Amino acid sequence: SSGINAEYGFRNIVEEITRKWGMQLCVVSIVDSHYCTDVSKFVSVLLTSLSSMMHLELPHINVLSKIDIIEKMGPLAFKLDFYTEVLDLSYLLDELDERVCSRKFIKLNKVLTELVEDYNLVSFYPLNVQDMACLHRVCKAVDKANGYVYGELEERTVAGLLESSSQGSGDLDFEFNKYHK
Repeated sequence: SSGINAEYGFRNIVEEITRKWGMQLCVVSIVDSHYCTDVSKFVSVLLTSLSSMMHLELPHINVLSKIDIIEKMGPLAFKLDFYTEVLDLSYLLDELDERVCSRKFIKLNKVLTELVEDYNLVSFYPLNVQDMACLHRVCKAVDKANGYVYGELEERTVAGLLESSSQGSGDLDFEFNKYHK
């Protein structure tokens, strides 16, 4: 019962901020990258991210933090882009050792990874706070999720809008240096 009240309370707050105050909101979910070193933990992170995306009903940016020290936390089974792009998750299941995990646990993880893949909504931006370009990409993603696509001096054309909406719009500045010094 208190969970339901909290959910409605949160939705009321969001509605108040967005409708009455005219503000744009975006959820930034920051997850420690050490979860990538353990298959079942990474599956849990995927489910948590998907669940919050579905329940909060706001633009959502998922971030894997501390990627600069991820190798110190343990070896990765795959390259980092596998975890950030949430590629074919069936490969994760191959990393579950049947000698350590029960068949039921492996089957559960298979169903859960299929659920995440069916929605095809979860991906992560890697974050290294020591790398300004990395911080810039995350800030641009948040700006885009909030509906900000033009800077003060940017031409407002359909071509510009289409370029900014594509994932590969790496040249757009979004006035990062103006606001994030």
